[in-house]
Amino acid sequence: MKKILITGASGFVGSFLVEEALKRDIEVYAGIRKTSSRQYLQDPRIHFFEVDFPNMPEMTERLKAAQFDYIIHNAGIVAASKQEDYFRVNTEYTKRFVEAIQNSKIPEKFTYTSSIAAYGPASPTDKSDFLKNEDSPSPITTYGRSKLESEKYLKSVSELPYIIVRPTVVYGPREKDLFTLFQVINRRLQPKIGFAQQHLTFIFIKDLARVMLDATLSAESQKCYFIGDGDFYTAKELGHLVGRALNKKAFKLTVPTPVAKVAASLSEFFAKSTGRYPTFNLEKVAELTAQNWKCDIEPLRKDYNFRAEFDLEIGL
Repeated sequence: MKKILITGASGFVGSFLVEEALKRDIEVYAGIRKTSSRQYLQDPRIHFFEVDFPNMPEMTERLKAAQFDYIIHNAGIVAASKQEDYFRVNTEYTKRFVEAIQNSKIPEKFTYTSSIAAYGPASPTDKSDFLKNEDSPSPITTYGRSKLESEKYLKSVSELPYIIVRPTVVYGPREKDLFTLFQVINRRLQPKIGFAQQHLTFIFIKDLARVMLDATLSAESQKCYFIGDGDFYTAKELGHLVGRALNKKAFKLTVPTPVAKVAASLSEFFAKSTGRYPTFNLEKVAELTAQNWKCDIEPLRKDYNFRAEFDLEIGL
């Protein structure tokens, strides 16, 4: 039986990747830290593999002993109070992990969870524009820049059979950031930042996990993919669909961008005392005010015959 390691397995996306891998007749190892929650990793078929990215010698020895056939590197951070933390975790730890792999066994496939943020939004003036692989990346957040640096590094490792996936906004059970919006709309308030129309894209977690396993187990390599459900939505449509799913009519409130930036700055300031970076922050404002997040998923359709089972309405 083939063996797969999935790092970041205790989180939202990682736990669904584990569940999907268990369906594929693969021996599944959940890569977690000693302190990670195992709340969503209760299946008795799951093996656990403790990861310590800063400790490359130990990581190398443990990878040598395990001899994984496939690796999905999903571990990372999406929010941090210090910019250097993004690059330490998302970029440097990825480099160390790959170096440890090179010193042990090169897997049949190394799949890396990047993000649409690594490329930044498509043209704000040409709403017919879609993000494509051949476009020049222009990330607008530190998170996106750290993911882009990881992508560049992976592409430089010639012997590594990599797949890079760039999901757009991922939603579903266990997700916490977009869930905050659902809670607000449930209280009958539908907020939007800025007055410009946006085009947003989404992918339901089960569709994401399914196509990521398809890619990992495929013969394709040295390829990158944007992952969305193939449609796009305005912020107004998103709010309407959430309200309909909740059976709630919400009051629409548009917050000017400068006001949102002030609120985000205050949110960051007051969160310092807790030691936790707030969900609503300046980088989040940059993402929420970008006008065009449409992406081209035709390569995904071509290589894996991908069709999303869940559009936004069904997923919600």
